[in-house]
Amino acid sequence: MATIKDVARLAGVSTTTVSHVINKTRFVAEATQEKVMAAVDELNYAPSAVARSLKCNSTKTIGMLVTQSTNLFFSEVIDGVESYCYRQGYTLILCNTGGVYEKQRDYIRMLAEKRVDGILVMCSDLTEELLEMLDRHADIPKVIMDWGPESSQADKIIDNSEEGGYLATKFLIEKGHTDIACLSGHLEKAVCQERIIGYKRALAEAGIEMKDDRILEGNFECDTAVIAANRIAAMEDRPTAIFCFNDTMAFGLMSRLQQLVCAYLRTSLSLVTIISNWQSTSRHH
Repeated sequence: MATIKDVARLAGVSTTTVSHVINKTRFVAEATQEKVMAAVDELNYAPSAVARSLKCNSTKTIGMLVTQSTNLFFSEVIDGVESYCYRQGYTLILCNTGGVYEKQRDYIRMLAEKRVDGILVMCSDLTEELLEMLDRHADIPKVIMDWGPESSQADKIIDNSEEGGYLATKFLIEKGHTDIACLSGHLEKAVCQERIIGYKRALAEAGIEMKDDRILEGNFECDTAVIAANRIAAMEDRPTAIFCFNDTMAFGLMSRLQQLVCAYLRTSLSLVTIISNWQSTSRHH
């Protein structure tokens, strides 16, 4: 494997000059730059990332913890993060935890050992245990995305959940619906509580009475959406519209209700979801 000394010898310059050319840390004459880069290409030289990180105190890597990258919303965010990291010369280390404590613990330890420059966290289940593990590494900058408790030391990027719940419900009301259910995530989560507050506010503003059985608890994944669909199909007076808290549950709900098509004969059901490339969809059976 070629070293910086080999490049310097072939180019007829000092190792310091090679370093300045590669790292763009000082002006070097164009002719000299060309000789150095020609030597780099000929020797297929790759600078040591470890050595560079020790000198610059930066590994140019970002770690990202996600529950699962196949989640529609997560995958779009991951794509945007990876694209930006690439443009800035950073490498993204993606860690799919599956919500498993042991994987979260091991990935955080691994990222700390690799001396990443920062950690992004986007997990549907942000437990106290996970927050404690993150807070132990106070020297690593962290950003929690989508939602997170105020107690965390990390910076946060959070949407206005109450306003989102209000606008989604108001949209359905403006479409003529007066019996609207909502499929939430875990009810103890602040983001879900805030969206439900917005949901109730829109109903109250329109003078619509809220029924307790219209709030269905899910977990932001397909499995609980299927259970919710079964509950809705078993209702004697079914809602005409459902506000889903994310696309994954909306698609799971639609899929299951299509399987239960007989239960919805000559009935329409409208769906609206918070995070989506589409606003609402109706299914007529």
